[in-house]
Amino acid sequence: MRGDTAGDQLADSGGLPQAPFVVRAAGGIVLRAASAGGWEVALVHRPYQQDWTLPKGKVDAGETAEECALREVLEETGWKCALGRFAGEVEYLDRRGRQKVVEYWLMQPIEGGYQPFDEVDEVAWVPVGDAASRLSYEHDGELVASVASAMTMPGFRFDH
Repeated sequence: MRGDTAGDQLADSGGLPQAPFVVRAAGGIVLRAASAGGWEVALVHRPYQQDWTLPKGKVDAGETAEECALREVLEETGWKCALGRFAGEVEYLDRRGRQKVVEYWLMQPIEGGYQPFDEVDEVAWVPVGDAASRLSYEHDGELVASVASAMTMPGFRFDH
């Protein structure tokens, strides 16, 4: 995840009302085949928030949401991934009370591996069907559940 940038600051409105500021972010629903069959999803634990969530972070200036999603997944999980199809978005108020919109893509790990660092102290590979009960936020669980449901449909594809 990235720290605050100049883009996070509201411009002086000159006394005129402003539209609410929206924090744009992107992330991945990283899936791998489980050794016992089925699929596992990567969840990250953030010690400063004491939560379990999906890997994600703010979109940098000049960066596409897809580029951000791949970058954030690599930074938070250590996995370089192949980008799949768009999986959906969630909206919520962040810890500062700002509206946040996070776009997610399905991803599959290609190479790498997790190394602990200050922002993410653990990555857990959890069966897709168990992820909602492990995730700290209902909107994350609902998104993973919708992906899990779609994966059982005939003709489901990871790619676009």
